[in-house]
Amino acid sequence: MLHNCRRRMVAALVAAFSIAAFACGPAWSQARTLKIVVPFPPGGSADILARLLGEQVGKAQGLTVLTENRPGAGATIAYDAVARAAPDGNTLVLSANSLVINPILRKVNYDPLTSFEPVCYLVSSPQVVVVNSASPYRTLGELIAAARAKPGDLTFASVGPATTQHIGIEQIKHAANIDMTHVPYTGGAPAINALLGSHVDAVFANYSEVVEQLKAGKLRALVTTSRGRIEPLPDVPTMEELGYKDFEVEVWFGLLAPAKTPKTDVAQLAQWFTAAMQAPEVKPKLIGLGLYPVGTCGDAYAAHIRKQFDEYARVIKEANIKGE
Repeated sequence: MLHNCRRRMVAALVAAFSIAAFACGPAWSQARTLKIVVPFPPGGSADILARLLGEQVGKAQGLTVLTENRPGAGATIAYDAVARAAPDGNTLVLSANSLVINPILRKVNYDPLTSFEPVCYLVSSPQVVVVNSASPYRTLGELIAAARAKPGDLTFASVGPATTQHIGIEQIKHAANIDMTHVPYTGGAPAINALLGSHVDAVFANYSEVVEQLKAGKLRALVTTSRGRIEPLPDVPTMEELGYKDFEVEVWFGLLAPAKTPKTDVAQLAQWFTAAMQAPEVKPKLIGLGLYPVGTCGDAYAAHIRKQFDEYARVIKEANIKGE
């Protein structure tokens, strides 16, 4: 009888453990870590964007969202790493114009059109041409006139060689038929510091990286290369308004997953991140940083990437820009 009692006790314990394990099963399956790889150093627009959205998605969905900065080789290190990552919906890369610029200029280990599943085109970041507030140039026309009077003497700085901003400078030089010396720096902050110190004549920059200096009156914006005027700079004209037809240069940020990530996972990620961008505690912060929500996802983002790839290939060939 004692033996039977023990047997019943063991059976009851096994049953209790099975029920507990079953009850805990869904919680374990929901435990998920999402990683966003950022191809740029901490502190820049891309890094801030990834962390803001990651925090919001993590809070809303009960996930752990990690941001990993993997700068280097013109952003190709990060793109290559994510292209080779498991297509399980848990690894993403924050993509920008560099995604399509790099393969045109150098050999890379990923294909911008086939190595990824486009999740969403998240935000656009307007670009501006700025000068020191002590500069004699008050309009783009005055800067262009001075460049024509002294070919090659004036300097035009960017955040680095073969970047969106460098290519934008070459587009302006080509459109205005001027010769200015391009000075590449290692990022937005060093380029702006050089301008503040009057070491260069102008900088082609992300609006988000010069907004504080513009507010403080230390810099002057001459033109924006966006399609329309920037809301916080209503008096700054666009290139098109100044007579340069169809001239548009903007930095864009999006999310990509490795190729072959299931469509259902991609759709879910798109839903989470577009919702995060529109969250009342997030959207004003993005706009304050000069990052304007777009929210174009899936096939529409894929079409944008292909269009940008073709456009950059044309511009780089016309301007004879070489990888450095």
